[in-house]
Amino acid sequence: MSTKLKDKILNTITYFASGISVFVLGAVLLFLFSKGFSTLNWNLLVNNYWSQNLLGTVDSIGGDYNITEEVEGIYSNRWGIALKDDVNSQKEKVIEVTYIHPDSPLKTMISSSAGDNNKEIVLENGYTIQKIDIITSEGIPTFTGKIMSQDAQTVIQNIDTAEEITSIYYKTTGGGIRSSLITTLYLIVISLVIALPIGVCSAIYLHEYASKSKFNKMIRQGIETLTGVPSIVYGLMGVTVLFPVTQLFGATTTSILLGGLTMSIILLPTIMKSTEEALIVVPQSLRDGSLSLGATKSQTIFKVVLPCAVNGILTGVLLSIGRVIGESAALIYTMGTFINDSPSLLSQGTSLSLMIWSFMSGEQPNFELASAISIIILVIVLILNFVVKAIAKKFTKKFA
Repeated sequence: MSTKLKDKILNTITYFASGISVFVLGAVLLFLFSKGFSTLNWNLLVNNYWSQNLLGTVDSIGGDYNITEEVEGIYSNRWGIALKDDVNSQKEKVIEVTYIHPDSPLKTMISSSAGDNNKEIVLENGYTIQKIDIITSEGIPTFTGKIMSQDAQTVIQNIDTAEEITSIYYKTTGGGIRSSLITTLYLIVISLVIALPIGVCSAIYLHEYASKSKFNKMIRQGIETLTGVPSIVYGLMGVTVLFPVTQLFGATTTSILLGGLTMSIILLPTIMKSTEEALIVVPQSLRDGSLSLGATKSQTIFKVVLPCAVNGILTGVLLSIGRVIGESAALIYTMGTFINDSPSLLSQGTSLSLMIWSFMSGEQPNFELASAISIIILVIVLILNFVVKAIAKKFTKKFA
């Protein structure tokens, strides 16, 4: 077989494999965007996941709240409120408030919920109506709303013909991922603060100081072995070994701190390996030149070698952040699966990947919301990629 024919065959195999890779990646992106793009909005990022139930007392018999502008949904001139039928992030049919007149008696009410001590509560756009207690024109107390499986038009008709509204039971806007974004940020900071300095210093020792002994070879072999250990094993280790450590800080159950400590151990082999590979590609002539000019070995390492290896180290950092964002198995054991809207280091929480797992593990998987969160993860990783490249480029120019 001629060399030219071999080259053609190899090129064909290369193009075919590349085409398959591009097709698979394109299909994944197409699926995610087709399922989740319509779910993406600002409220998804800033809202809590759990909605708050509120019960407000109304002290009015209505009025005349005419408006000139067009509003979404069906508007009640008598009560100054517009409602529409919608579906929330949990695929439940709801009646949503789309407009509330500034002077409407339903805008500000007195809370009747237990423990609120008659405080003022506000009905805002985006909240969902659960039940409206009314007194009919015949003086009969009754109620209308989602509990009666009615639509927005029926509810507006009922309150327009009612003699009086006595109370409204409604829910604040929920279904957001704000807490998971905060939890993911906590995990990234905790794991990198611990793993990055330890991993970089360990790699420096192994490559720059350690001799080529059998013991050091065993250490390197152990690091490579740890890289391939399933993360769920690290999760079990975190619960049994690291949980007592978090108890010293006041933790009484699995927590974000425990998840961060576990992730730092998971990241150590990756950071050590990427740092050592970055140190290997630094030319030996740079070390020799620095030493010949009178610099000590430590000065050579930290002022010459490390700046030249910063590209590889930052690549390891980027891989580590991606691992933290995408990890779920180990965090199920160490952080729990409860979606906590007020996450703290010593409380449970869910990262973005755990929230996807939570949405997909129920009886009715929520592909739309899971795909929307996946898109957010892709965007975060893409932004981090650009940031890391910009930092690496700056260091390259500085030490070129």
